This record gives sequence, C-alpha cells and structure tokens, in this order.
Amino acid sequence: MKIALVTGINGFIGSNLAERLLNEGWKVRGLVRKTSDLKFLKGLDIEYYYGDITEPNTLDEPMKGVYQVFHVAALSSDWGHYEKFYKINVEGTLNVAKAAHKASVERMVYISTVAMYGFGRLNVKESDEKLHTDFPYCQTKRLAEEKVMEFVKESGLRLTAVKPGNVYGVKDHTFIEKYLDALESGKAGYVDGGKRKTCPVYVENLVDGIMLASQKEEAIGETFFITDGMDITWKEFTDKLADEMNLKRPTSSFPFFLAYAVAFVMEFIYTALDTKEPPILTRYRIFNGGKDYTFSIEKARKNLGYEPKIQFEEAIKRTVNWYRNREK
Repeated sequence: MKIALVTGINGFIGSNLAERLLNEGWKVRGLVRKTSDLKFLKGLDIEYYYGDITEPNTLDEPMKGVYQVFHVAALSSDWGHYEKFYKINVEGTLNVAKAAHKASVERMVYISTVAMYGFGRLNVKESDEKLHTDFPYCQTKRLAEEKVMEFVKESGLRLTAVKPGNVYGVKDHTFIEKYLDALESGKAGYVDGGKRKTCPVYVENLVDGIMLASQKEEAIGETFFITDGMDITWKEFTDKLADEMNLKRPTSSFPFFLAYAVAFVMEFIYTALDTKEPPILTRYRIFNGGKDYTFSIEKARKNLGYEPKIQFEEAIKRTVNWYRNREK
C-alpha cells in the first residue's frame, strides 16, 4: 500500500483530500501540531506525526517511506504580519520540498493559489504576468512558488503546483461558514452591486484536480489553475446560496472606492493597535469582491483531463446541507 503524507491535513482542503486518498486505497499520514484541532478527521484511519513545516528537523521522520507528498499547509489569511506569512508560506514550503527530496519521495503536489496574480483581470492564464499586490498572503505565495520551482530545477524533485480559485464547500470554516452566517443575520452585502466576476471551486472538484496533478506524468514541473470554470458574478453566487437557505437575497451595496477607503482606515487603526484579529473589512476582501477575478482552466483540461464533476447547483446543496448539520 502506497503512503501519502498530507501537510495541513486537519484543515478544510487537507481533510477533504485525506478522505479521498483513503477511499482510493492509500495509507495516509498527517503532519499535525500537538495543538491542532482534528475534528474534521474524526473516524478517518490516519497515522499522525507531530511536526511543523517551519522546523525542518521535524520533517524527516514523517517522510520515511512516503510515495507522495501533498503540501497543503499554509497561512491563508487577509490579515497578519509579513514575517509570519514568509516563515510559513515561503520557508515552510521549501522545508517540505527539501525533506521530500532528501527522502527520495516519488512526487510532490504543492497547493498554491490564483491570488498571486492579483485582482482586476478576466480569464488569466498560468503564463500571464503576476501583478504586484500589497497583501502578504499573495506576496509570499508567489515567492514560495518561485523558490520551490527553482529548487525543482536544481534538485530534480518531481513537483506539480495546483492553484485553486476561491474554494468553498463541506468543512469550510474559513469562508463559507462566515458568509452564510452573514446571510442568516442579514449582514451580507456587496461591493458595486456584486457585479464583479469571481472564480469559485467546489472542494470536491479541487480534490479531483489535485489527484489528477499527482498522477499525470505531463504535470511534472508544471502549474495549473483549478476552478469550476464558471462565468459567474458574486451576486449570482450569493443569490444561489440565499435561495438554498430560504433566506432573503442581500440588497445592500457599497461603491468600491468607499468600501476600500473604509477598509484602509480600519486596517490603519488595527495595525496601530497591533491586533491579531482582522477588522470587519480588509482591502483584500474588498479587492476580492470588487474586482473581476477569473482564471482559465484550459491547461488543466488539456494536460490533466480535468473537468469539474460536481455542478454548481449540487455543490450549493451539499454546502448548505453541511452548514445546517455541522458540528460547532
């Protein structure tokens, strides 16, 4: 039985990926910290190793005998100090890649992000220019991919980078749970009427893309966008969620320039106070909801045979069903 090691296994994407690997007959190892919340993994047959991607000496043992590494762990947030993002996203990714190479792991899949390309563009391709942003998450994920690809060229590590769009679905406490909370409380609203295009990817479709990237020989050394390939606005996405929840569709909206100004002021105050919790509005959130933000999946279709299997309506039903019955 082949062994897969998943970093970030206790999170939203990692736990869904672990479940798929187990269903396909893999022996699954998870790299976790002693403080990690493992509720998403309840009942799953996983071999846990305690470690930290920022501490290279903790990575050798979990790598022994591993066939494939899936590096999901990251600091994915719109708030925090650059230094912390760099340590986790850049240094941590390189540590995992170097440990995988040292252990002669057959393949590695690195979960990157579309966000490194910036906001305000449609149908972006993997080869397109990456725009500068002021957001530490975008900056460090871009650096991480650049540096790990340099290491791939030097070492011969067989690695593929997968860049998801805005991931949502079952076990999503990062985005969808908070979004549906806002819908239920009547506090949800739009930037510029919700008319901007977005790039959702249902988590099961993302896992399909990750598995294909881990299997195809032509994926080695390449990067791939994985989204649901939809032409959809934030309003259309939100209306479908509200309808499935039997809630009133949001009507409140703010112009981009006003929302951005408010977010800027909030960030200034929160930075001065050095708070760990983000403000209600951040510039990242305003850009994500107030700028067109879509990516072509033609390369994934052509080279991986990727096609989103779970259609939008079914994805929304599964997401809302999980939300209603989730363990709080």
